[in-house]
Amino acid sequence: MYPFEWLVAWIMYLWHGAFTAIGLPEAGGWTWTLSIVGLVIVMRAALIPLFVKQIHASRKMQLIQPEMQKIQAKYKGKTDPDSRQKMTEETMALYKDSGTNPFSSCLPIFVQMPFFFGLFRVLNSLDEIGSGAKAGIGPITQQVAAQAESSSIFGAQLSAQFLGTGGGISVKVVTITLIILMSLTTFTTQYQLMRKNMPATALEGPFAQQQKMMLYLFPIIFAVSGVYFPIGVLIYWFTTNVWTMCQQFYVIRRMPAPGSAAEKAMQDRRRKAGKSIDTPEETRERKHDAEMAQELEAKGVISGQRQQPTSKKRAKKKGGPPPKSGSSSAVDEDRPRTDN
Repeated sequence: MYPFEWLVAWIMYLWHGAFTAIGLPEAGGWTWTLSIVGLVIVMRAALIPLFVKQIHASRKMQLIQPEMQKIQAKYKGKTDPDSRQKMTEETMALYKDSGTNPFSSCLPIFVQMPFFFGLFRVLNSLDEIGSGAKAGIGPITQQVAAQAESSSIFGAQLSAQFLGTGGGISVKVVTITLIILMSLTTFTTQYQLMRKNMPATALEGPFAQQQKMMLYLFPIIFAVSGVYFPIGVLIYWFTTNVWTMCQQFYVIRRMPAPGSAAEKAMQDRRRKAGKSIDTPEETRERKHDAEMAQELEAKGVISGQRQQPTSKKRAKKKGGPPPKSGSSSAVDEDRPRTDN
């Protein structure tokens, strides 16, 4: 973890130097808080390409939902081990053939985790580094660590924890407030993703159930684990949640998923405003969605959306039901015509 600790320390230190250069106090708690916010900005800006990749992966997951539903219907009501295993194998084969991953939406979280724990280690080490019991981390020398250790917001030190021995009521109030804000921002982000940016067909099946579980599971995780983290880490967590929520809101409003409620709302807004031409972002996304669909159809992963009509004569050759008497529309198509 040391390389991540070192990188986190340098990013925070450089932001701290920038804020002190414009007049903020070096030992001020808000100066160090803004440095943590600056750390989030740098990290999330670097993850924008990964976020774009995540959007495209989510779109591809929506494209294969009809095939997923076919597999589910095939094994519906079958609870024996062999059927469950075959269903899992066919589902995994579909993921492999289409190049999708049901956990792709978690990629930004996984990439951030080393830096998250790097910040946790840096803040937890401030006391020891400041007292000289531990060596510094990058630019966080003994003097800088002692300065950061003594900084506070609303009477709570940034390195203090809810279950710690110091800080008193201020630490507990600030911690609980941050945990509530973290939970609300996470719930809002997941809720608007599920209810606004997913078509109705994507709200069914295992993938949708997984998303619904995450909707209520993450706030519980924050509430349970938040009491063990320093306030500075909670500030990082809350700030990155706000970034995610705003980023998701922009994508849903400007580049909604096809067939979703957000797309219908966007079309309504454009009709009311008298606009009918797609924006460049929408054009690119629609083109990319069409290319993905063509790619999956070429591989045989998904079938075409339109089915050509079949005459009764061809249907009979394929084993279909014989034509009913009195029906003339389909029969007359294949009957030789005679003109009087």
